[in-house]
Amino acid sequence: MDKPAASKVINMERIREIVMECGGHKWALIPVIQKIQNEFGYIPPEAIHVIAIGLKIFPSQVQGVISFYAQFYTKPRGRQVITVCRGTACHVRGGESLLEMLENGLGIKEGETTADMEYSLETVACIGVCALAPNVVIGKEVYGKMDTQKIEQLLKKGEA
Repeated sequence: MDKPAASKVINMERIREIVMECGGHKWALIPVIQKIQNEFGYIPPEAIHVIAIGLKIFPSQVQGVISFYAQFYTKPRGRQVITVCRGTACHVRGGESLLEMLENGLGIKEGETTADMEYSLETVACIGVCALAPNVVIGKEVYGKMDTQKIEQLLKKGEA
């Protein structure tokens, strides 16, 4: 996500431009969805119909692709996305307590965004750096060998 969703007004004309940049080709569905999400931070539900018309496909096909891929979002996300790994190595080494600490510290549950649109909290099945378990990703930065004290420090420093 390039820009915080909270600061973006949904410009339907811009969405139409993005769709037309791909020449109205059906094969461009995923690139169109990616471009819209990169610009707005998520896929606004009202964009689905515009995409469908522009690519000459059914809205259900657009929605099907959006809902199939986990990296596409239909709700605004926070400026900072915090992802907690739930893989086996992270779970065994205390990942669940990290998630609890973040939920308590941010006042939100997994899958939610703070009211000020600053933070979104997510989990994934595996980040892929099991040797550093337990892991938390903030934005694009991976923090390994985390514990509740390190999470507390990140929250205090404003990095999370």
